[in-house]
Amino acid sequence: MSVFDVQWDAIVIGTGIGGGTIGRALAEAGHKVLFVEQGPAGFRSEQNGLSEIFVPEARLTRGLWPDPLHVTVDGRSEQLYAPLGAGVGGSSAFYAATLERPERHDLDSVDGKPHPTGGWPVSFDAMTPYYAKAAAQYRVYGSPDPLGEPPIPLRAPPDLSATESALMDSLTRAGLHPYHAHTGLERLPGCATCLGHKCPRACKMDGRSAGVEPALATGNATLLDRARVTRLGTNGDTISHVELIHDGVPRRLTARRYILAGGALGSPHLLLKSANEAWPSGVANRSGLVGRNLMFHVNKMFALWPQRGTPDSGATKAISLRDLYHPGQRFGTIQAMGIRASYGEIVHYLNLMLARSPLGRVRGLSQLTRIPAALAHRAFGSAQIFVGLLEDLPYAENRVTWDAAAADRLSVDYTLHDELKSRHRAFRRAIRRAFKGHRRMMMGHGIELNWGHPSGTLRYGTDRTQSVLRPDCRTHDIGNLWVVDASFMPTSMGVNPSLTIAANALRVAETITKGAT
Repeated sequence: MSVFDVQWDAIVIGTGIGGGTIGRALAEAGHKVLFVEQGPAGFRSEQNGLSEIFVPEARLTRGLWPDPLHVTVDGRSEQLYAPLGAGVGGSSAFYAATLERPERHDLDSVDGKPHPTGGWPVSFDAMTPYYAKAAAQYRVYGSPDPLGEPPIPLRAPPDLSATESALMDSLTRAGLHPYHAHTGLERLPGCATCLGHKCPRACKMDGRSAGVEPALATGNATLLDRARVTRLGTNGDTISHVELIHDGVPRRLTARRYILAGGALGSPHLLLKSANEAWPSGVANRSGLVGRNLMFHVNKMFALWPQRGTPDSGATKAISLRDLYHPGQRFGTIQAMGIRASYGEIVHYLNLMLARSPLGRVRGLSQLTRIPAALAHRAFGSAQIFVGLLEDLPYAENRVTWDAAAADRLSVDYTLHDELKSRHRAFRRAIRRAFKGHRRMMMGHGIELNWGHPSGTLRYGTDRTQSVLRPDCRTHDIGNLWVVDASFMPTSMGVNPSLTIAANALRVAETITKGAT
């Protein structure tokens, strides 16, 4: 029987951390689950990263989002290829497997640390058991954060390299509290730690390895790849079907439940372009908030040199710090990026900056970046690259936009607010002070939005006029539609969102399963 002839218990649109996790949980509970993915299933031999490829078909073949993102920031419009995935595993197929639990003040209003929205509708304590389950499913290892809450269950980390040990020691002597970053790697024999690019084996725990593939192994789940969903059909206050293009042919799918996991840009975009006579502003959009309250993190990258005489054992991703998480205002974590300031990487980042500039379309300029890259490589030497993740806050005018004249174009409108600019300046100063005594250099002075960390565009809450989703992540307006990607988040938190997305997906799967019995 064709997948198009089945009445599925659940159709999951998207196979990243959220989609893969909830699909596996439902399949293991006995539900008939269909994963629908725009990109190809691909092959386990692939090992490409988020490379700068500008041909849509080639990008999609490699599991990358095929088309440029159209962005307007403070009134200035440009196009860029965001670090987003479009294959099995979604963006998580390329991530660096950082799976950090947030702090209590990220979800709750805490004395001395008031929450900008009053707090999430599901508290930190209520989420704690799901963080533990997600950490176990994603095989997270690391050492406890010495400044945080009681730790989630963690597997023992691998031994530190000489460079990592030297950095840990020097940071500790400087009065900081480094710990081994919480990382989702199975570390099979011969593990190459595929951080930042696709893993050829089920070693890196992503939406594919820890979600889709185990779900398929149950026999209760099926994958439909190369299927571009074009709209959701409605019948009153329910979703009646999914419309899609598969192998160039328009098709329909039906299910009892529909679960969006297309990311904080893709999911609201689908709801907006599914507008019809009954839902003129977009499906599930009586609140007018679909696509709004878009957030990113702000990357504050800096080079840090180990103490002189430290053996060079390559790039590290093993070090995290929370000393600047909330020193009186909302900043965020600091972590090693797993990047060395090598010649090739400097060329890549210079070309990335050039592509985003007005000169990006001038032929031949990308070749000229080799000279400054060579000079920078000589200056940086053995520096490790760290990044501070500065929390972003929700504003209704920051949003995913939709234009009927260009229905498939993914676009956003974003304003840099004064409070973000102020916290960004304060974060820079705090980093300089915290790493005093180390050779360090800030990389860039402006605000660099992390286009790989969008969140908040379909936030959940108890008030249907102020949120799109209920606390169980079912939409207020549509009875058989749930959302489990980063768009549910009311605030962006000060950590990578991946573990929170996985934990929330497990929580939502549990509510669906209990409601079905």
